[in-house]
Amino acid sequence: MTEPTRPLDRLRALAVQEVPIAPGLRHLELYTMGGLLTVLWHGDPSAVAAVLTCGGAMGSLLGPADGLYHDLGVTLADQGIGTLRVGYRRPNDLAACVHDLAAVADLASRQGGRRFVVMGHSFGGAVAVQLAIALPAMIAGVVTLATQSAGCEQADRLACPLLLFHGDRDEMLPPATSEMVRMLAGRGELVVLAGSGHLLSEGAFELRERLRVWLPDTLAAVAPA
Repeated sequence: MTEPTRPLDRLRALAVQEVPIAPGLRHLELYTMGGLLTVLWHGDPSAVAAVLTCGGAMGSLLGPADGLYHDLGVTLADQGIGTLRVGYRRPNDLAACVHDLAAVADLASRQGGRRFVVMGHSFGGAVAVQLAIALPAMIAGVVTLATQSAGCEQADRLACPLLLFHGDRDEMLPPATSEMVRMLAGRGELVVLAGSGHLLSEGAFELRERLRVWLPDTLAAVAPA
C-alpha cells in the first residue's frame, strides 16, 4: 500500500465534522489517532489568499493581544482573504504542530487557496518558521509574535518576507529572542512594542494597525517560487 504524501492525507483522519457558527465563520474538527485538530475558518473557503494562525506551547485559537486572530479573521474576510485559526492536536510537539499547519494549508489548497501567510505566537513562531521552510511555494510571508528562538535555527532558509513583533516587557522571552531569529534569517523587520508583555495586550492596537496593512500587501505580492 502506497504511503500518503500530502500532509492532510498523512493525518489519516478518522472523521471530520463541520458546522457554520456565524456568518463567514466555520468550525471544523478533524479526528485522528494522534488527537483532535480544530480549525476556525473565516471567509470564503475558496479564497486564493489566506492567513494561517497558531498559538503557543499550550495552543490557542484566539491568539495574543486580546483575541488578535479572531479580529483579523473578521477584518480580512471583508477583503476576500481567508483566515484559518488552527488548534493543535498535540501542543508543544513541534513536529506534530508543523504537520497540523501543513495539513490545514493542504486542506485550504484543495478548495482554491494558493498563497498563505503563517502567523504564530511564542512557541508558534517556531511552527510558523518551520512551515515556511517546508512549504516555500505556498507561504508568502511569516509573522512571529513574541517568538522563541528554539526551532528557528534554520531561519536562514526562509524565502519570504518576515515580520517579528515583541514586547519590551516580555516576562517570558526577551526581545533579544526575536532579534536572534531575525539575525538567523538574515531578513525581516522587528517591531518592539513599548510596554507590552508576552501576551502583547498593551500593543494590541499597534499590532492590528500594522497587520491590517502588511498582511494584504504581502498576500498580494507575487507568490514565492
